[in-house]
Amino acid sequence: MDHRIILETGIGTDLYGQDYTKAAIRAVNDAIRHSSLTLFTELNLDHKQMTVKVTIGVQDPDALDTARVAAELPRGNAQVTAIKGGQNIPSADGTTASVIATAAIEAYYPIDQSAYKLSK
Repeated sequence: MDHRIILETGIGTDLYGQDYTKAAIRAVNDAIRHSSLTLFTELNLDHKQMTVKVTIGVQDPDALDTARVAAELPRGNAQVTAIKGGQNIPSADGTTASVIATAAIEAYYPIDQSAYKLSK
């Protein structure tokens, strides 16, 4: 059974290009730069068995290139889902908008709980 071992969040923006994918990639990078997965080397685990579920919130989910976002993840098998969220901030003259994307990254790993025991 896969167990969630990590939850990270991040925020990314594209201030001038209204590029949801650029903002999403920045959100993913914000999230993953806050963690180091030392458990793979410390416990001799294969990171290729890890599933990484990424949920990106943007105002126009259909405009997001989920494959490009998935390519940003350095480990595991990425599954990227785009949902309605984030924010668009219109420019003062209304001709463009800055876009904000949010990212939630969950890492799952098949853990055999019988291999571990809590000590008292």
